[in-house]
Amino acid sequence: MEKLPKMTKDQLLEKIKDGRYMLFFSATWCPDCAFIKPSMPAIEAEYPDFKFLSVDRDENIDLAVDLNVLGIPSFIAYNNGEEIGRFVNKDRKTKQQVEEFVNSL
Repeated sequence: MEKLPKMTKDQLLEKIKDGRYMLFFSATWCPDCAFIKPSMPAIEAEYPDFKFLSVDRDENIDLAVDLNVLGIPSFIAYNNGEEIGRFVNKDRKTKQQVEEFVNSL
């Protein structure tokens, strides 16, 4: 999974303007993020039509605020730069819940 460097919302939208992307917001100190992280390679492999991008919420706090990501871990899906779905809250997420979210897109 590619780790997104610190960037603005405009820079992000330029990066993801072509194709399908899944942003995964997390932080190193977040226990619920640590819970889902081991499942991420399998989830990523199940959905090869999405390019997964890891976003460190602390490094990209302004971007998280601009995208209204207040809780982590969180996921936002994009298709050609347009948001097509979000699974954003502060709750722990299971592999099955993330798969259900991606399948719903």
